[in-house]
Amino acid sequence: MRFATLALTACAAGVATLAFAATPSPLGPPPASGAGLPEGQCMILRDVGNHTVVDKNTLLVEAVGKNRGLYRFTMTNGCLASAISSDPIGMSQVSRGGVICKPRDVTLHARSGLCAVDSIARLAPEEVAALPRKLKP
Repeated sequence: MRFATLALTACAAGVATLAFAATPSPLGPPPASGAGLPEGQCMILRDVGNHTVVDKNTLLVEAVGKNRGLYRFTMTNGCLASAISSDPIGMSQVSRGGVICKPRDVTLHARSGLCAVDSIARLAPEEVAALPRKLKP
C-alpha cells in the first residue's frame, strides 16, 4: 500500500511538472544566448529596484533613474527554481564601473547560489503593459 501511495504521489508530481513546463511564459521566448543591451539602454547597478521571479530561469528587474524600465534577466542553470519574488536577489558588478550592458557584466546571487546570466533585455512598454499584475515588480 505504501509503495502505491508513493507511486501515485510521484505520478501526480510528474504531471504537475509537465503542466508547469507546458504553460507558455507571458514573456514569450527568451532572447538569444549572450544578448545584451544597446549602449543607451544599459542599467546602472545603483538604479536597480524591485524584482519578480517569473520561473526557474527568468527574473524581471525594475530600474529607476536615467534608464528607468523593466529588464528581463534569463539564466541558464535554473538557479531560481527554489526562489520566490520576496527572496532577496543579490547583484554584483563584474565590470564597467556599475554599468550593466551584457550578461558578463553582472553576477546574480539567489537562494540556491550563483546564477549564470545568459541574456539581458529591456521590455518594451507594450510588453510591460501586457504582463499579468503578479509579474510586475
